[in-house]
Amino acid sequence: MSNPQQTHPPAQPDSRRWWALALLCGAFFMVILDANIVVVALPSIDEALSFSEQGLQWVISAYAITFAGLLLLGGRAADLLGRRRVFMVGLLFFTLASLLCGFAWSSDALIGARAFQGIGAAIMTPTALSIISTTFEGAERNKAFAIWGMNGAFGATAGYLIAGPIVDGPGWEWIFFINVPVGLAALALSPVLVRESRAALTRRSYDPAGALTITGALVLLVYALVEAPDAGWGSLRTILLFAASAGLLAAFALIESRHRAPLMPLRLLRSRTLVGANLVMLTFGTVAFGMPFILTQYTQQVLGWSALEFGTSFVVTPIAAAAGMMVAQAAVLKVGFRSVAATGMALLGAGSLLLTQVSVGGSYFGDIFFGLLVFGAGIGPVFATVTIAALADVAERESGVVSGLSNSAFQIGGALGVAILSTVAVSRSEDYQAANAGANPLVVLTEGFQSAFVACVVLAGIGVALALPLLGRPRQAREPL
Repeated sequence: MSNPQQTHPPAQPDSRRWWALALLCGAFFMVILDANIVVVALPSIDEALSFSEQGLQWVISAYAITFAGLLLLGGRAADLLGRRRVFMVGLLFFTLASLLCGFAWSSDALIGARAFQGIGAAIMTPTALSIISTTFEGAERNKAFAIWGMNGAFGATAGYLIAGPIVDGPGWEWIFFINVPVGLAALALSPVLVRESRAALTRRSYDPAGALTITGALVLLVYALVEAPDAGWGSLRTILLFAASAGLLAAFALIESRHRAPLMPLRLLRSRTLVGANLVMLTFGTVAFGMPFILTQYTQQVLGWSALEFGTSFVVTPIAAAAGMMVAQAAVLKVGFRSVAATGMALLGAGSLLLTQVSVGGSYFGDIFFGLLVFGAGIGPVFATVTIAALADVAERESGVVSGLSNSAFQIGGALGVAILSTVAVSRSEDYQAANAGANPLVVLTEGFQSAFVACVVLAGIGVALALPLLGRPRQAREPL
């Protein structure tokens, strides 16, 4: 007898599936792009809207908090309410929020619109990945995930390339306006290209207590991470925020263990591959967000580059990421997840190691180019491999929540990485200045940035150490846990 909770793929593959993949990848590209494109535009945004000294970081953090906090809820809603329907709701939210960001009249308005944009991203992203998981099967499924991963890896680096010409050209508002026509086109095409699907349950049950506790836990965790560098990692506020997040997380685990239809079945965590994939994804996020965040400050504050110059310098990274992705796609089935992911993390560490040699009088080819080249080559293999691994053993009915878990790990890793590297850079600069009174301010800054790149090497090493014991070979067929 078939499992009443398990949906089955149609007898014939959907003839529109590759067009649907292109549409979903386009939407995901916007989400990934907007997570980092604003980094290059921050000086221009600050000049236009007059942010407070501590307020500017919230252009990034407001998006990260709502995005990470609501991902699990967004993924589960897709499984229960219909994946295409929920995807379109998220896409509509994201498009409207992008329009509001571009028209923001004050710093508070922009921060609010960015939070709204993060909600749309949290609904749309796990839903899109869940649609891919349920649309493709077998070898085609791995290929679709590899394309998704390549798209994500390219988007994670292309933001810096695209932002420069836009900011120095029509203005920072257009980094948000460009989402609007893409979003409207995707909304129009979704009913045509994407088939509707949902988990076939005999009884549809919801878990509001689980949704509230996990969302609250993730929001408090990300908030604590982004505030810790300013408040102090050992301050009472930071400790209380982490404690409150841990308390809500414990409450979530208790609720899920007793609920008949939990938001995230705890039995999923019995999969070593799933747990390993998310730990590696979290570590990857720390480096993938953190390194560019430090590099853009070095190039603009020390070398005096414009936004356009920094964006142009980053062109090598998405090209290297795409090349690494194509190699990884072929390698995963031959050598397994662990070797490909560990190699990718090692390349991230090697690229960061090269960047530790940046100097006050640095040049592009002398200090930056080769680091970006090697770093970029590692992005594709890691992102694609852990995405495939996270969904390798997951039943269709749970693909949405597992997709949300994977994306949450990436976003939390990003917030953690920026917080850690900012703290390392500032602490090292302060120590150097205290020991060398009257030192050149540019030398002081560079000392901090060099130490931050060393921290990237350490984080990448942790990723290698996690990938080797926890990730194995992909299975030929997916089996429900």
